[in-house]
Amino acid sequence: MKKGSKISNAVIKRLPRYRRYLNELRKKGVDKISSRELSDLIGYTASQIRQDLNNFGGFGQQGYGYNVEALYNEISSILGLDKEYKMVIVGAGNLGQAIANHTYYYKAGFVVSSLFEVNPKLVGIKINDISVRDYEELVPYIEQNGIDIGIICTTKDAAQEVADKMAFAGVKGIWNFAPVDLEVPDSIAVENVHLSDGLHSLAYHINRNHHK
Repeated sequence: MKKGSKISNAVIKRLPRYRRYLNELRKKGVDKISSRELSDLIGYTASQIRQDLNNFGGFGQQGYGYNVEALYNEISSILGLDKEYKMVIVGAGNLGQAIANHTYYYKAGFVVSSLFEVNPKLVGIKINDISVRDYEELVPYIEQNGIDIGIICTTKDAAQEVADKMAFAGVKGIWNFAPVDLEVPDSIAVENVHLSDGLHSLAYHINRNHHK
């Protein structure tokens, strides 16, 4: 990364897409690729791709392009995907269980250690060998197990209290699926996933295309 530079969130959000396509190229045995060829695959302009990658240093060579394996590894390192993260989920309903199942079957450095729930009917069950614990155990569990990421799959009204407990216990980041923006200390990274926002954006594009 260039010294003293601040990378925009838009660039960071494009990196996982680059990594995903590079991984597919690796599986096919592709050794090198140009920004133009990446552009044809991903949909971003070649200029955009070069600008994005130049934020982190010079990965390509003029007349050669990018080494697929090396660039994949560099982006993985930039994203912090060269290490493992321990996670907990608060809210063991349909959404919480779906996320637990996803991370269980698509292991990629993110491991759900436990789920937490206030509903006594769910406390004690297991989701793919992952125990559902009483919500009251959340803080000591995070503290004792070095949890990195807290995932919130609760109602809007409960989300802030959950975030406060996670922050107090020492998580480094929160993945929030509750339909509310959270207030947390600056030292904690937050990624809000508002599912309805995505649907509303989709509705806009459907109607824009229809009117065209």
